[in-house]
Amino acid sequence: MQDTKSIKPTESELEILQVLWNKGKATVREVHETLLTVKDVGYTTTLKLMQIMNEKGLVKRNDSSRTHIYKAAVNKESTQQFMLNKFISNLFGGSSSQLVLQALGNNNVTPEELDQIQLVLDQLKKKD
Repeated sequence: MQDTKSIKPTESELEILQVLWNKGKATVREVHETLLTVKDVGYTTTLKLMQIMNEKGLVKRNDSSRTHIYKAAVNKESTQQFMLNKFISNLFGGSSSQLVLQALGNNNVTPEELDQIQLVLDQLKKKD
């Protein structure tokens, strides 16, 4: 898989990657039909985006048959980490704690989520 430091997927490209990460591999039509459940997008737009993503190295295309099959060429977790670090750096001045405080202060957090957060905090404290 490609190094995520050299790629910067757009919001639309991330939506397509999400479909491919969930499905493993898919045709343009399958990706397009999945995207239609959440937004209005034309088939040719999806096709063009996936062609561009192939050129950028975000996806790989198997064109050995008439119907091209695409799969993600970047790792989901690495991409999420890269995008999150970029987001924290650009919007929160590099402060992870500011991001967490903002997220917890503005949303309804379930008791289960608080338990998960506490578990992560406890693990982080043990590392020190």
